[in-house]
Amino acid sequence: MSHMVESMFSVREKPWHYELTKDSTKIIQDAPTSVEALKIAGLDWDVTPTPILDCHGCVIENYKANMRSSDQSVLGIVSDRYKIVQNRDAFAFTDALIGEDMHYETAGSLRNGRQVWLLGQMPERYIAGDKVEPYICFTNTHDGSGSVKVLMTPIRVVCNNTLNFAISGAKRAWAARHTGVMEKKLEEARETLQLADEYLKGLKEKAEKMALESFTVVDASKAIKVMLEFEKLKTEQQKARAKETEEQIIACMMAPDLANFFNTKWAFVNAVSDYVGHAEPQRHTKNYEANNWGKIMVGHPLLDKAMEIVS
Repeated sequence: MSHMVESMFSVREKPWHYELTKDSTKIIQDAPTSVEALKIAGLDWDVTPTPILDCHGCVIENYKANMRSSDQSVLGIVSDRYKIVQNRDAFAFTDALIGEDMHYETAGSLRNGRQVWLLGQMPERYIAGDKVEPYICFTNTHDGSGSVKVLMTPIRVVCNNTLNFAISGAKRAWAARHTGVMEKKLEEARETLQLADEYLKGLKEKAEKMALESFTVVDASKAIKVMLEFEKLKTEQQKARAKETEEQIIACMMAPDLANFFNTKWAFVNAVSDYVGHAEPQRHTKNYEANNWGKIMVGHPLLDKAMEIVS
């Protein structure tokens, strides 16, 4: 993701890609409010819908170019029905979430302003005996590829794993509505925290249950073959890659940080989480980092398959 970062800040700690993005990354000491965060992160600009002209100078009907006010660059071509959500409006209601128990860790711009994000940390919790830092990530796009979303991203501190599991009855991502009425913003802020809390409660219950349920390396091997659909693999290269993935997940399952959960379902899903979050891709496509970031934030299909198998 490092080459996609246009501007960002991080509170106290350097991000993993700092050496590659230090010219566009600010390290600050105190967590800012959302208004301050937008300025520090370089997000204090507007998006202006601008008519598009053809080669004859005539206006192309039903479409507009979303242009950034700071440099007049085109962020995307959208239809007239597209509703722009400005950065300041998209993140305005997050002020209602800020208190002594919540602060902002990072915010920034990706892909030359086409995608922006703001990450807030909630109070830490303990899930299955491990310390977990829950984060709420607000993302917005200006190129027509999406709108404002709120994502729940709990991080298992001991190994920096993202625990974005699909949990029945608890959503991990939802759309955020924005209005100019403060009472409405406060209502939506309360709803956001309620949804986040429901997900964390569901995760805690699920984790503690799985930590008591047996799941051996043999069980894991069988599950991985189902997840990767071994029976449908035709070429020797496909089979070799699948076998390598199986070995890497098993190795993650045997890692020291999972020793307390040895031979359990919780160890298995954590191993899959570790693999999808840190493994090198088989193919470095143009957009693989952006796609992987999205999968980690919203939920990875391989991890969802693992959860489905052990549930």
